[in-house]
Amino acid sequence: MVSRFVFNETSYFGWGSRQVLVDEIKRRNFKKALVVTDNVLLKTGVANKVIELLDDSIIEYVLFSDIKPNPTISNVKRGLRICKKYHCDSIIAIGGGSVIDTAKAIGIVMTNPEFKDIKSLSGVVDTKNPSLPIIALPTTHGTAAECTINYVITDEDDKVKMVCVDPHDIPVLAIIDSELMYAMPSSVAAATGLDALTHAIEGYITKAHNTMSDMFALKAIELIYNSLEKAVNKDKDAIEEMALAQYIAGMGFSNVGLGIVHSMAHQLGAIYDVPHGLANALLLPYVIEWNGEACPERFRDIAKAMGLSVKNLSDIELVKKVAQSIRNLAVRLDVPQHISEVGAKEEDISLLAQKALNDPCTPGNPRDVSLSDLEDLFRSAL
Repeated sequence: MVSRFVFNETSYFGWGSRQVLVDEIKRRNFKKALVVTDNVLLKTGVANKVIELLDDSIIEYVLFSDIKPNPTISNVKRGLRICKKYHCDSIIAIGGGSVIDTAKAIGIVMTNPEFKDIKSLSGVVDTKNPSLPIIALPTTHGTAAECTINYVITDEDDKVKMVCVDPHDIPVLAIIDSELMYAMPSSVAAATGLDALTHAIEGYITKAHNTMSDMFALKAIELIYNSLEKAVNKDKDAIEEMALAQYIAGMGFSNVGLGIVHSMAHQLGAIYDVPHGLANALLLPYVIEWNGEACPERFRDIAKAMGLSVKNLSDIELVKKVAQSIRNLAVRLDVPQHISEVGAKEEDISLLAQKALNDPCTPGNPRDVSLSDLEDLFRSAL
């Protein structure tokens, strides 16, 4: 069996590592950048920590910040117009997954204009040219968009999240500056951290997992489970560990896929505009309990990585312990426990389940799933 792994060219890690940005721009001879961020990061001053480096060095750029938490086709098209108008030759993405995903879609269409409708980017797409060069500076410790070959854009007409998979979208440079993550609100830090944990767990149990991806996933699970609560409480060392852990999880799942936690979470985002990390956090324990039947030995490894005592536990007891430990962590972090708390309705369950069944992440789930299974899972999480 042939396995493929794709990683970004270069990454920098550590508190204050954004200081390398200007030298990297000059070394790569970029002349004008589209700076992609969001208005919240501008108002809080987080994006300005990066932008001021460009100002001080007289690096030319144009700013685009009109991005929603679940970015849409309209967001991408507006960014494209600006990028084209000012003849940008590179993109600097400062933000979480929504910002970096928008940057990826813009970058791909800039060099592959035949996909300008954006909808045709959905799924595994055979683009011919690498994206306009992207430099990604994540401000959350969850999505790992800076090192993955995936991005997600919402089709607001059909109310569906398009999962786009394309090795050409991967940023050429990632700067994981944990100082940019320090200002995250606790709720965002908690949800994005649980998103990273979901990436690691689903990456470990997905059908396509292999020795290399297992290595990334297990280490990420260990780091996240032991660091997230402290990171949410503004422990600097823990934030650095989370920054690294989410990146490690991304290197794994980007190359082997995910499962139905993501399939279901995508629908909460598309229908109710629930932030992606929160949607994953809400659904993860329920899906763990359901998937446990298919791969209990994998969950035994996960439990050990989390530092849980598993001696003398049956497979069923073990899986329940993993799920309950994650629930307990989410409760301590004040994360909601039911999807009804974010707007989900009983009358929408059939629609949610049908869309989840058709999601590109579903085939990777370790246990084959039916429409009725998904309906039951959504109902149990309601």
